[in-house]
Amino acid sequence: MKRGTIQDDIIHSKELGEEIPILIYVPADFSPMFTYSFLICQDGKDYFQMGRLPRVADELLEQEEIENMIIVGVPYNNKNDRREKYHPDGAKQKAYIRFLAHEVVPYLDEKFPGHNVSFGRALAGDSLAATVSLMAALEYPNLFGKVLMHSPYVDSTVLNAVDTADDTHHLSLYHVIGTGETEVKMTNGETADFLTPNRALHSLLLTKKFDYFYDEFDGGHVWTYWQPDMKRALSMMFE
Repeated sequence: MKRGTIQDDIIHSKELGEEIPILIYVPADFSPMFTYSFLICQDGKDYFQMGRLPRVADELLEQEEIENMIIVGVPYNNKNDRREKYHPDGAKQKAYIRFLAHEVVPYLDEKFPGHNVSFGRALAGDSLAATVSLMAALEYPNLFGKVLMHSPYVDSTVLNAVDTADDTHHLSLYHVIGTGETEVKMTNGETADFLTPNRALHSLLLTKKFDYFYDEFDGGHVWTYWQPDMKRALSMMFE
């Protein structure tokens, strides 16, 4: 099986006031003559390592089961940095969303041949990383047309953002949650029920015009259960 390459780069972010390291998966048969979809993963190092996303993409691309794509992983510095950037109440969440829209998108458009339409750009994340991905797509539907959510953190802020979203018919969502996610230990030490709020989000999304896939898996809030879902997620969202 042909294997793509993983490149390292840095985006000098004015929005966040820091240098953001990124990982870029480029498929084995990359050519500037082709056009590529972009998948931008929050918790980027986790998706590349524990999610094994590059290897899954290698397999699906070789089997011609998904379209040409480039995957970007945006890592976090530490758990406090992650919470500040991803949590709905995080001090840097709005700046992080602007970073995705105003800095990551132009970076990719300049570096690679993309589709230059929202449906050619997807966001992905697990837990809080899924939350900020959804919030970014709701705020910038003209830039991001797809979101892959693995067990997102859901609170009243998230539900309100979905409820008040206007431009929903252009957004495609992939949403999974584990039936065992009723007592999830969060980074702040508290324990939370993720399943019930996710079911509330599911019910709300059904009332909207989103292109929407939802499923509940048997398992908990860990990569042991998210990793096996990577193949289906890519296959459904990039077929």
